[in-house]
Amino acid sequence: MNRKPAVAGRFYPAHPQQLHDAVSGYLRDVCQTGKVPKAMIVPHAGYIYSGPIAATAYARLKPAAASITRVVLIGPSHRVAFRGLAVSRTHAYSTPLGDVEVDRTAIEALVKLPFVEYIEQAHTLEHSLEVHLPFLQAVLQQFTLVPIVAGDASPEQVSQALELLWGGDETLLVISSDLSHYHDYDTAKRLDQATSRMIEHLQYTEICGEAACGKVPVNGLLKLLQQKNLSIKTIDLRNSGDTAGDKQQVVGYGAYVVD
Repeated sequence: MNRKPAVAGRFYPAHPQQLHDAVSGYLRDVCQTGKVPKAMIVPHAGYIYSGPIAATAYARLKPAAASITRVVLIGPSHRVAFRGLAVSRTHAYSTPLGDVEVDRTAIEALVKLPFVEYIEQAHTLEHSLEVHLPFLQAVLQQFTLVPIVAGDASPEQVSQALELLWGGDETLLVISSDLSHYHDYDTAKRLDQATSRMIEHLQYTEICGEAACGKVPVNGLLKLLQQKNLSIKTIDLRNSGDTAGDKQQVVGYGAYVVD
């Protein structure tokens, strides 16, 4: 049983070659790279809006293309309300670029936590995980996926799940989140800069849903970083007014990495 693409043709091209060319183009446009991140926060909007920002984070994975063999991907639920974290019984996530095998052993370990359960409908139409897969497929060679959709979960619960899956250099953590929604350009810039400062200062009790739609997984990561005495930095901060939209009502996007 594979989880089929839900937003191909809307959030990103459905044709394999067009999708490959689009993702390759975004990655090619990134001028600078840094250390390979252990974890990152990356936006999940349509590619014309957030693709350039996402690419700044994904480009940093290129030196580890062969060594990262597992990706823990956690994003917010946009369509289904539930408590805790949702996993799926699917064996692969499909995109126009092919199938990504799910790490069933990791899923079985996760569901032993009291706040993790199988909720298929949380995965079926959710875009916050799906849009990251073509980027991962473009930069990594062979990897398995641990897909998690976050509902109403505490930072403590998310950090516990991420700690369980932290692993070594073979494991990458990807947190899916956009920033502010539907403010004018200047207001969004101010709000998103403030949110980025909170992220960099690991203020996981301060970030609300209006600041970051993925605040549940974001805050869980920040709590874990605080426990591990690790830091996170902003590498890109733009909004849809900078990429493909007007400046009247914009959505904010940031890319953040943990080296």
